[in-house]
Amino acid sequence: MNGILLIDKPAGWTSSDVVAKLRGILHERRIGHAGTLDPMATGLLVVFVGRATRAAEFAESDAKRYTARLRLGLVTDTQDTSGTRLGGTPREITREELEAALEGFRGEIEQIPPMYSAIKVKGQKLYEIARRGGEVERKARPVTIHELRLGACEDGDWVLDVRCSKGTYIRTLCHDIGAALGCGGCMSALRRTQAGRFSLTEAHTLAEVQAAADEGRAESLLLPVDTLFSEPAVRVDERAEKLLRSGGRPRIALTDGTFRVYGAAGDFLALCRAESGQLITIKSFFEV
Repeated sequence: MNGILLIDKPAGWTSSDVVAKLRGILHERRIGHAGTLDPMATGLLVVFVGRATRAAEFAESDAKRYTARLRLGLVTDTQDTSGTRLGGTPREITREELEAALEGFRGEIEQIPPMYSAIKVKGQKLYEIARRGGEVERKARPVTIHELRLGACEDGDWVLDVRCSKGTYIRTLCHDIGAALGCGGCMSALRRTQAGRFSLTEAHTLAEVQAAADEGRAESLLLPVDTLFSEPAVRVDERAEKLLRSGGRPRIALTDGTFRVYGAAGDFLALCRAESGQLITIKSFFEV
């Protein structure tokens, strides 16, 4: 069983919880994911099954899209509503004021990672330090907010539509927006709706995967691993395929660049780099 499985992660589950559950459902140990979601968050988790786990590293840098809820007037230690209140000044913020504040958070910005995160400092995860009551200095990191749109105000929380680069903390974005407004803020909900080329509309719940497995059709839910890549495709003959499968570098008439390479029968073999008339494997995906 090999391929990409799109999961709609439920609230309260870690991304690792989802992987552990899927290992039991699919009876496959080789399962991993790209783009960790906090337990509080829901939505699209891109999961790699079998030989496809070799592709996970290529998905980490993909842009992500989220629907988030911003609660103004509340500051917490976790930068979301699951944490302990530290302060904040509840006051009426108009849509015009919020729109003006958001302008400073579009494009390339800098974020200081939250203490409640899995980033390691001197071998220790920040959240482990935070749970012991500690705090360490963190360096600001550049991230890119490609799109930031303001939606409706629902039950006192503002809805944000955010498309951002790898490494962006939406919790921190909400916290920083609140700081810019002078009243404080935090995240009250988060749902990932897109990751790279994949959309939440294509995702399955764990219950749906379990039902499919019970009916012996779980494999039908998997997307081919090559759907992750957008590079041009090239098909090689049997001789070149044999060379690739044995770790060789077949000669080929291609301009230099990166390609999806398929075998004589149409099977996806590898992501390769064409260089000086040779195909050089970047990562292979055929079974060995």
